[in-house]
Amino acid sequence: VFAERTNLAGVRHILLVLSGKGGVGKSTISTELALALRSAGKRVGILDVDLCGPSIPRMLRVQDSAVHQCDSGWVPVFVGQDKAIALMSIGFLLERLDDAVVWRGPKKNALIKQFVTDVAWGDLDFLIVDTPPGTSDEHISIVEALRPYQLLGAILVTTPQ
Repeated sequence: VFAERTNLAGVRHILLVLSGKGGVGKSTISTELALALRSAGKRVGILDVDLCGPSIPRMLRVQDSAVHQCDSGWVPVFVGQDKAIALMSIGFLLERLDDAVVWRGPKKNALIKQFVTDVAWGDLDFLIVDTPPGTSDEHISIVEALRPYQLLGAILVTTPQ
């Protein structure tokens, strides 16, 4: 619990991006929102918990980056010349970004909890959490892991059909 308090203590607002189905643009919305907030002078992080389809590293052109360790956990990958967007994704932990992640619920849930507790986010105005499609274990895990923190809200991405 101490690590949780420490690593998210500098995060002012947490936003979830979710939908009931795949292919509606959650990762695009998360990425564009982060870029817009950065343009407005905000310090932004993206936590990509779409474990089976981590597309944000590719969208931000940092798919070849690696995650490193520090005293307080994993150091997120910093995006852009100004390094104003911090990003953590399972895509950085795979040998190849296209590798399939075929894990059962407990292993997925453990990684999501580790992403919440063990990433050294530093001071952020916004942490955007990009979730996988649907209403699966991952959603329950992320909400449970973030329960001690004040969520600003959620963005529900839908399509008109």
